[in-house]
Amino acid sequence: PRLYQEIRERGLNSISHESDDDLLEVDTIPEEPPAADAVIMVKNYRPARVTWSQLPEVQEAGILELISPEERKRQEAIFEIITSEYTYMRSLDILVTQFLKSEELKETMTQTEHHHLFSNIGDILAASKSFFEDLEKRHQEHLLIPDISDIVEDRANFHFHPYVIYCSNEVYQQRTLQKLLTTNSAFRDTLKQIERKPECGSLPLISFLILPMQRVTRLPLLMDTVCQKTRMGSSAYDAATRALKAISKLVKQCNEGAHTMERTEQMYTLQKQLEFGKIKNFPLISASRWLLKRGELALPLAEEGGIFRKGSGRANCYLFVFNDVLIITKKKSEESYAVLNYAMLDQISVEKITNPDVPSSPPGKPGSSGVFRSGHLFRVIMNRDSEGKREVIVLAADSLSDRARWITALMHREEKEKGTADKGDLKQVEITKAYLAKQTDEISLQQADVVLVLLREDGWYLGERLRDGERGWFPQACAQEITNRSTVQRNVQRMERLRIETDV
Repeated sequence: PRLYQEIRERGLNSISHESDDDLLEVDTIPEEPPAADAVIMVKNYRPARVTWSQLPEVQEAGILELISPEERKRQEAIFEIITSEYTYMRSLDILVTQFLKSEELKETMTQTEHHHLFSNIGDILAASKSFFEDLEKRHQEHLLIPDISDIVEDRANFHFHPYVIYCSNEVYQQRTLQKLLTTNSAFRDTLKQIERKPECGSLPLISFLILPMQRVTRLPLLMDTVCQKTRMGSSAYDAATRALKAISKLVKQCNEGAHTMERTEQMYTLQKQLEFGKIKNFPLISASRWLLKRGELALPLAEEGGIFRKGSGRANCYLFVFNDVLIITKKKSEESYAVLNYAMLDQISVEKITNPDVPSSPPGKPGSSGVFRSGHLFRVIMNRDSEGKREVIVLAADSLSDRARWITALMHREEKEKGTADKGDLKQVEITKAYLAKQTDEISLQQADVVLVLLREDGWYLGERLRDGERGWFPQACAQEITNRSTVQRNVQRMERLRIETDV
């Protein structure tokens, strides 16, 4: 018995199968030694169970001789949605029976922690069982499956709302799991014992918890494959397109639910933590504002008399970069930040300092690579700060990738306005190991996601996920480059078509 974490549906590929061999072929991804921070990893992908044309009853009935190659590919795409839903349902069942219902695990945490960790996973399992039963019934009634688009559309529109609730809880789920793993040894030990059970396939709990996100984001791609294999202009094509739109709308709601919950909570917390003092107050809470990046940076070239020197002791500052404003603070404690200045992002320009040997440098002979004693430098020019004045600061990041990430966040508005015309020229990578974002400017990725690489720096990629345009940083070690040019082009064409078809 296989787990959903271990399979990679063929329908995720944009490659059109040209021969029988292609249909049965599955690319395995070479094994790599696990990274130090142990991201979720599956040794290699396997086919999602048997294919439709391999079914003994299909072969015995002689159907293959009666249908066109195009219809056969359509049957394979439909059948894969059915078999992969079964594998997914079984994996959810393991999450519920082995983890959620474990009394030993429950005793190691509070009721609230238990709820945050497992959320409404029981409802998700019930929705999957009911969906699979409908699909299976259709398959049992017809060896040659007429269509499943009506079932997918109905489920997405009326029965899959539990997915939106589950995804909205993701921020609490990840935080709770992290806290339990780092501070609760009884939880950690009990969890290890469960994970070692043969039925759990030695996979970590997190790989089970992210299954609903994994499944719901793959469904539009699998449904799109059915669209591609269906004759345009036919009633079956119209039905498949409607189902694709319905499932894509659901994914959009899931993404928005997760973002809204996280951002709203974040804003209220930060509003309480920022102390404006003598600085003109700035109303932070807004439905259209969210945090892009936060963290501490050194001020190696803070000039005498500047606001960042006065009474600030150690020359460090703590930055909050939102999608429209930069707030510069001095960290007083984990819960308290004194605001030094702020400026709207459209009033800011950023310059990388590659040779910091500038007149304002204190003596100390910085190196020519932009590495001063305190790190990698960049300059932030605020044309209009909180007082309407021009203010310039030089900041030092710890690494090249960190500097690149700060500059990307600060230039968010300009990046957003850039066209995306030449996406076919950009490098593409496939995610080989799922990655969970640890900072606000990172992106969580599922295995088999395809990502456009916008920037590469010091072991990190800034990427745009093909299926929904979401952007963020992730480690290079989680991805493998797609080198086949025709695959790259097809991926871009598919992305453009999907975004038009589904208005994602």
